[in-house]
Amino acid sequence: MPDRYAVLGNPVAHSLSPRIHALFAAQTGEDMVYEAILAPRDGFAETVRQFAAAGGRGANVTVPFKEEACRLAGRLSPRAAAAGAANTLTFDDQGIAGDNTDGAGLVRDLTANLGCPIADRRILLLGAGGAARGVLRPLLDLAPAELFVANRTAARARDLARLFPGAAGGGLEELAGRSYDLVINATSAGLAGAALPIPDAIFAPGCLAYDMLYGRQTPFLAQARRLGARVADGLGMLVEQAAEAFSVWRGVKPETATVLRELRRG
Repeated sequence: MPDRYAVLGNPVAHSLSPRIHALFAAQTGEDMVYEAILAPRDGFAETVRQFAAAGGRGANVTVPFKEEACRLAGRLSPRAAAAGAANTLTFDDQGIAGDNTDGAGLVRDLTANLGCPIADRRILLLGAGGAARGVLRPLLDLAPAELFVANRTAARARDLARLFPGAAGGGLEELAGRSYDLVINATSAGLAGAALPIPDAIFAPGCLAYDMLYGRQTPFLAQARRLGARVADGLGMLVEQAAEAFSVWRGVKPETATVLRELRRG
């Protein structure tokens, strides 16, 4: 029987993860299957336990369960512990191990796929939830000139920034008069087609506007494009973090460029 893996989330029907991991498995010759499982918002832990009990070897975790997944895991990798969020779970005889491949995936997409350096750049990270937590440490490790976390609830952004020396945080209203070389949207506002109340001036000349959501033209990307910024969605991050998770599970790192090109073709 092939080894079983899954992505758990709510919503999850839109996820490209099953297709991505099928392409990775075909490329590497790994004997595995990968499915999407809708977890009730009040039943994530039970869904995880049922999947593991049925023979699941590992799972990716998406919105809105990454922080709960971190609390559920009995063992955490250093990057999951630093993030306080887990997007990759492994099930073995010792229980549940949690990891976070989001930051590695984002950095790889920005630097290798998009040619966007991090060092000495002014970075704005929008959002203070699990998606933001997962990428803060890897971004800071590359020595940006500034990393500001902005959130609708200012206190949450400040609390998050305090956990990561080198970052600062505050409310969206504090963005007036500021500009950035890289603006990353880690909120889920685009899922509902909602615009963020952010000033036009945050997009500096030559700015890259990056939305972690993929497969849709969000109001955030539309605003950035209108202002002449370079834009990118999160499909590359999805593929790169999936490759990192695949490596955690299977011990082999798949090639990503051909997979990303195939997904872009539709």
